[in-house]
Amino acid sequence: MKNGKRTVKVWDPLVRIGHWTLVIAFFTAYLTEDDFLAQHVWAGYIVSAYVLVRLVWGVIGSRYARFRSFLYSPAKVFGYLKNLLAGKPQHYIGHNPAGGTMVAALLICLAGTAVTGMKLYAVEENAGPFAVAAQLMPTHSFSLVENANAEDDDENKVHKDLNFGHKVDKQAEEFWEEWHETFANLTLALVFLHILGVIVSSVIDKEKLVKAMLSGKKEIDDTYR
Repeated sequence: MKNGKRTVKVWDPLVRIGHWTLVIAFFTAYLTEDDFLAQHVWAGYIVSAYVLVRLVWGVIGSRYARFRSFLYSPAKVFGYLKNLLAGKPQHYIGHNPAGGTMVAALLICLAGTAVTGMKLYAVEENAGPFAVAAQLMPTHSFSLVENANAEDDDENKVHKDLNFGHKVDKQAEEFWEEWHETFANLTLALVFLHILGVIVSSVIDKEKLVKAMLSGKKEIDDTYR
């Protein structure tokens, strides 16, 4: 039936649950920062895990979760925005061109935030996936040659004299901290732009995007592509 309304399943559980989990995890990480390091780190790990899963799901996932279903050329994106602002929105069952571009931008920035955060964590705490044992440097030097003959007798003394501690590379710390903050703030800006886009699209396009991300279903007609 022409222009007949019907309800279709669009977003699978992984996309929907992951979306809201990502929202909670990102804001938890952003608001805790150094004051609650453990919470900040674990929230960051959740963000990292979902980004990895979403990248894989974008290739092998359900129809509308795949990147090829919502990544469009710049011309398509600008054309969509032009029509939207002119009050002539184009309807898409999955992500529209602007929304698809936002998904890609957010994944890139979230990945950048996660990687730089883990690098910073390794530099400051020698912990996390990028931590290396070589960063544990002894505060006292001792010659293996001088002690070779007395190795067995002085083993306990050697262990006591070696005071292992983590030596922070201040230059590396500053570098990764700056990039981590840059990616985090850029992600936050994109989040607010995304919210604005959802509001504008909901008003002009008359789509219930938030409801669709909760239920996974959209009400469409023959104008949708």
